Amino acid sequence: MKVKRTQPGYEALGMAPVEEVNVSDSVKAKLLAFRANRAKIRYANTYRLEPHNKFQDYLVRDKAQAILTNKLQQAKYDGVSSPFLCASISEEILKAVKKLGFDRYKYVVSVLIVEKAGQAIKVASRWVWDAQRDTWVSAKCETETFIALALVMACYYD
Repeated sequence: MKVKRTQPGYEALGMAPVEEVNVSDSVKAKLLAFRANRAKIRYANTYRLEPHNKFQDYLVRDKAQAILTNKLQQAKYDGVSSPFLCASISEEILKAVKKLGFDRYKYVVSVLIVEKAGQAIKVASRWVWDAQRDTWVSAKCETETFIALALVMACYYD
């Protein structure tokens, strides 16, 4: 059954027509100044393809290694608390790397803790990678009960 549509009856009931309010020039100027102050500042592109402070992998490797050994030196493996320990270590490594002040980089920090039980482990990652500007660093800490691996990926961000 086909029904023919009629014109919609969109009426706002109970609304009076909007009257134009006369505003003085000084009020208009103040409104325009207020809007201009709220506008987001936009900077021109620099078209610079290299950072001023380039990522130095040996500094990051030393920081990550120091944090891993300090946090995990006396620790024993616990499957329940390991995820929280990984998260806190990765946050601490991220803060330390950001303090080094490498400009135009975004970081991804991953920490993995694996119990030693006579098994082998392989860790693999895939990234869309710029081989000239992007880089990565790994640090390892081994104790009697577990192995911890920290990966820091630095991706150049223009």
